Amino acid sequence: MAVDLARAAVPHIRPRLPFGQRLALPDGLVPLLQRTGWMLVSVGCFAGLWELLWALGIADAKLLPPPHIFLGNLAEQARFFNTAQRWQIGTGMNAGPSPAMAVLITVLASTGRVLAGLALAATLSILVGVAIRYVVLFERLTLPTITLLAPVSPIAWLPVAIFMFGIGNAPAIFMVFIALFFTMVLSTIHQIDGVNRNYINVARTMGATKRQIYARVIVPAILPGLLAVLRLNLFGAWMVVLVAEATGVGYGLGQVIMLARNTFNPSLVFFTITLIGLLGFAFDLLFRLVQRRMLYWLPRDAGSSLGL
Repeated sequence: MAVDLARAAVPHIRPRLPFGQRLALPDGLVPLLQRTGWMLVSVGCFAGLWELLWALGIADAKLLPPPHIFLGNLAEQARFFNTAQRWQIGTGMNAGPSPAMAVLITVLASTGRVLAGLALAATLSILVGVAIRYVVLFERLTLPTITLLAPVSPIAWLPVAIFMFGIGNAPAIFMVFIALFFTMVLSTIHQIDGVNRNYINVARTMGATKRQIYARVIVPAILPGLLAVLRLNLFGAWMVVLVAEATGVGYGLGQVIMLARNTFNPSLVFFTITLIGLLGFAFDLLFRLVQRRMLYWLPRDAGSSLGL
């Protein structure tokens, strides 16, 4: 009553509307603008602190060049990405594709290895994990070995990858696969064991067979958790493929990092790190969009708890 009287006494006072309604923006665009704004603020604060340390003389520009240095000359940094044919005798720095094309080829090479290894590991780990809980004999034959090999570092598999596949895309893909497969199998088993028993009891009451329970109850129930684990493993896949490329199994971003180390080029190191970070961020954003499309039955609040 008091608010109505105040509005009647002062007609020009209007209720304060949300930002999106004041600008007549679509409902889905407002959260996107907010997230983008906070992302720019976060990255800007980090870059600003880096620049401040350089301005104060705390960070040496030769060892830790600030962003305006290693991002200031893209063409100069991009020419070092021409690594695809350097193993050939007589091939020089200026031979081969242009700097922009060399960056694109290098990025596509590393990205292809990551996606191939991630797809193989995700598909086979889910199939093996479900089979372990579906067939008792298969569990007894495979689960102890998987548990034994899961703690082994992916770096230890690098000589095996080279012995088996030589040099090229195959050892890098194998490294990504082996780094993710065992842990994702154990994660699948853990997700199956955590399914609500009431769902299974209701399915049995309705006459569902064991195969129908797994196909229509268990797999959809574990899918949100598995996609969250797969998203986290996406970052691990990038780490492993860079290590594999740095050892010379194939050209890629990891080989550029190794070239920068051997030539003592900090600007190239941080330029490549920035590029890797942008690629990882873009793939993570794309993966979250795919998750939301696939997990359409989940409410938004549940999706945020899973990092969606």
